[in-house]
Amino acid sequence: MGMDDWLTDTRDSYDTVAESYAAYVRDAVPERPCLRLPLELFAESVRAAGGGPVADVGCGSGHVTAHLDRLGVAAYGIDLSPAMIDLARREHPGLRFEVGSMTEFDAESGSLGGVIAWQSLIHLPDDEVPGVLARFHRALRPGAPLHLLFHVGGDVRLKTQGYGGHPMKVRVHRRDPGQVAGWVRAAGFEIEAQLLLEPDGERPQAFVFARSPG
Repeated sequence: MGMDDWLTDTRDSYDTVAESYAAYVRDAVPERPCLRLPLELFAESVRAAGGGPVADVGCGSGHVTAHLDRLGVAAYGIDLSPAMIDLARREHPGLRFEVGSMTEFDAESGSLGGVIAWQSLIHLPDDEVPGVLARFHRALRPGAPLHLLFHVGGDVRLKTQGYGGHPMKVRVHRRDPGQVAGWVRAAGFEIEAQLLLEPDGERPQAFVFARSPG
């Protein structure tokens, strides 16, 4: 599969499921302490590093962006799917959202106070991840945090049906936390913490908290 193919498939799939996806995730953070507390930690890390704009990369319908805003973080969202961005703007009219690909993430060097990417690296092929993390590192100010959430495992699954039963065509990469941490270190970050979420469940996930050296 070529680069354009997986990007197109991902964009088109999330355009298709935008409304049902938004309904699925809308209350996830408020209802789950295991998601709220990592966001509070990230927000505190942003403030400790001096604040500033924070990019929520792969923001989807903007529920994490909006939660960070409520925590006092100047967050804005970026997503590959125009339908997702239209929905995010509609549901969170006071916040900034823009269409864009993380593979072309071009925030000005040293301009950001944080980057968060929850369940968005999961659709990138392995050979694309290091370049994206390097883009994140370049955009962050010294001392600013990076926060990742991703599926744990060792396989790639083709997802053909998604939220609300709508058709999708996306590859979901489940990765070992050590592999992801290795990529993060290689991009120039320092790892501060790793945390497993629902390790005994059917779909375990992992958080990685890292920081640009300052």
